Amino acid sequence: MTQMTRRTPNRTLRTLQREVDSLFDQFFNRSSDGSPSAVWSPRTDMVETDDDFRLRLDVPGMTKEDITINLQDRTLTVSGDRSSERTDEGEEFVRVERAFGTFHRTFTLPDAVDADHIEATYKDGVLTITIPKTEESMRRQIEIQ
Repeated sequence: MTQMTRRTPNRTLRTLQREVDSLFDQFFNRSSDGSPSAVWSPRTDMVETDDDFRLRLDVPGMTKEDITINLQDRTLTVSGDRSSERTDEGEEFVRVERAFGTFHRTFTLPDAVDADHIEATYKDGVLTITIPKTEESMRRQIEIQ
């Protein structure tokens, strides 16, 4: 039984072009809109309780002055810059796995949060952002009559 396969050379060429463009963007640190992109992204956990949401971002080796938290409308953006610890004492790195440079993480918040009472703490390399819920959105138990 003979099997026929339809080949589309232009599709393959377009795919290759996108992959090459992506490699250049990564190498030259550009995002899809041409602006500089983040070099690394901190690992983040999000927890929801009855009263609030909590974001925990791993940002070891940074100080709280290195980190910026902005809120605009319902968009919370956490950004920062971690400096390299390299010295000029003739050290030659054999392997570098830790990321340095800028980062940013953006989170879209639900409507039912109290944006005026968002708090952030930084301890032992973990940034914790507590986002309280509004009274109306908090879970409550309904008594059965």
